[in-house]
Amino acid sequence: QVQLVESGGGLVQAGGSLRLSCAASGRTFGSYAMGWFRQTPGKEREFVAAISWSGGRAGYADSVKGRFVISRDNARSTVYLQMNGLKPDDTAVYYCAFRRGTDYYTKGTLYDFWGQGTQVTVSS
Repeated sequence: QVQLVESGGGLVQAGGSLRLSCAASGRTFGSYAMGWFRQTPGKEREFVAAISWSGGRAGYADSVKGRFVISRDNARSTVYLQMNGLKPDDTAVYYCAFRRGTDYYTKGTLYDFWGQGTQVTVSS
């Protein structure tokens, strides 16, 4: 089993920044990709960003390209999501996801473990 703990969420004004962190623990041996997804009430969970095991490849949803940056520190088993230029539409619960293997995917169903989520609220 793998445990994921997100942190860094909160309330921020539009145009502001937040950095989310996700620390993995447990059976984190071997290679694994990490991703961030978000969900608002009444909507399906949507892909935000993901990163390969090496950190050399990353993907982003069109809605966050140019504003969000995903990174990872394998020595700390931690993935980060730097969110800049936040908009009210970015308000959601953000979830960290873990997938064994080297490559990332944008489909949530392909991830093996999930965190509990952290709330991000952007006021206008």
